[in-house]
Amino acid sequence: MNNLENNRHYISWPVLALMAFVTVIGFDDIIYNFKNQGMGVITSWILMLFLYVIPYSLMVGQLGSIFNKEGGGLSSWIRGTNGEFLGYFTAWTYWAASIPYVVDTANSVVIGLGWAIKGSGKFQDTMSNGQFALWTLLVFVIFITIQSRFKRSLELLSSIGGIAMFGMTVLFVIMAFASLKMGGHIATQPMNLSAIIPKFDLKYLTTVGLLIYAVNGCELIAPFVTKMKNPRHEFPKSMLMLVVMTAFLTIFGSFSLGIFFDAHHLPNDLKMNGSYYAFQALGQQYHVGNLFMYFFAWTEVIYLAALLAVLLDAMTRMLISDTGKKYMPHFLRKTNQAGLPINGYLLTCLLSGFILFLGIFLPEMNDVFNWLLNLNGIISPGVTCWIFYAFMRVRKNPEEYPSDYVFIKNDKLAWWAGFWALVVTIIATAFGIAPQDVAEFSAIWWHELIINIVAIIVLIGLGAILPLITKREKKYGSAFSKIQCFSMILFTITALVLSVIVGSTKLAERNWVVAGIVACGVIAVWLVGRRKP
Repeated sequence: MNNLENNRHYISWPVLALMAFVTVIGFDDIIYNFKNQGMGVITSWILMLFLYVIPYSLMVGQLGSIFNKEGGGLSSWIRGTNGEFLGYFTAWTYWAASIPYVVDTANSVVIGLGWAIKGSGKFQDTMSNGQFALWTLLVFVIFITIQSRFKRSLELLSSIGGIAMFGMTVLFVIMAFASLKMGGHIATQPMNLSAIIPKFDLKYLTTVGLLIYAVNGCELIAPFVTKMKNPRHEFPKSMLMLVVMTAFLTIFGSFSLGIFFDAHHLPNDLKMNGSYYAFQALGQQYHVGNLFMYFFAWTEVIYLAALLAVLLDAMTRMLISDTGKKYMPHFLRKTNQAGLPINGYLLTCLLSGFILFLGIFLPEMNDVFNWLLNLNGIISPGVTCWIFYAFMRVRKNPEEYPSDYVFIKNDKLAWWAGFWALVVTIIATAFGIAPQDVAEFSAIWWHELIINIVAIIVLIGLGAILPLITKREKKYGSAFSKIQCFSMILFTITALVLSVIVGSTKLAERNWVVAGIVACGVIAVWLVGRRKP
């Protein structure tokens, strides 16, 4: 036994910190939040790191240690503390939260290709919203087609791309500061203490969700906690290293952006094209033209393309395999000869198309990109609430959940820490529903508010409908007849096509007409689906 213990391979705490870092923060996350809050985001990052990221990551460590035999997945944490159905629903919401993320990733692939090939944003400037959606769907089809054959190589590319992306970000920060010694000047003026203090108002509250979206994800490294030699002492070191690295990147990265961009007058399309603008400005400062921008663009394309392929496979497999037969319909669990859940991929594509459809009526492609990104800032933090809820349940009954690593020995204090994180996340999620990047209470503001609510209802609500379909399968042998399936698909496609046609017109009441068409489509599908097969 001693020999086996000596020969066992352990993960060192610096390696675990690096693994966590890749899942937590990226250069685009810094750009997004810089656009929302300007230089004030520096204070927000500091508060977020100490009041949220540190307790969040340490809670994840304990949960991963407790449920290590089940893989340490979020749904297994909820299943182990709250039962089978809530475990299923957690798996569904985690999967649903990934839909806007993969659509956003596919959008970014299209944008990145435009910059990598054209050297500017002219490629997407010439596209309509419909063409942008079509290109994004094409990217989905391509990567769903090839991911099964090149999955391992794409995972390797995503790892290489992630490390390269971190390297490019560090390079940007170092060279931005070095440019000041070469005669450069800070674009944001005045640059003083008051410049980095955010204005804590309603608009600020609507942007907190995107901050949480930027720093969440470390639950993905939870299964590796028990692979450390001494988790109790080494895991906190990993999280401390993670916080230090994240602090360097977010604080100095945001300050570096303030060198090249006037935080008081930022480009309207900064979220969509800001990363490329930043490296373009860096190249101009060092008199190398677009060299840095091209390096970044191709790094971004390779990384995002590989990430998209892995995400499409991993999220679908996770949903199908982690929910069991009790709540997931048979037709979604069905696999082809290669063992791929082909109907699960189809559902992913359909819901991704639905998300794109919701945004197609926005005025410009930049509005589509910003809305989709902000949707991630609603759904992703909402799913993160499950982590803190599971932690509170564990610390309420500690004797039932022994762990090699414990965050805060005092159970009551630990419970309140989990409650604090839960409340903050719920508030950020609720306020995140309010649209950003548009004039408050304008027509487009109300439009985005409506589609935010619709997206949430559909993505989360479908998870409650699937168990009902499973009951029909058990009762009748099959949930729906072929005629029912054909009719429901026909009604759905008809409603979508009519909505696109009407939404593309200049009718003053087109939004209400579209709502009526969708309502009729839903009622028709329900009337057909409720009948016996």
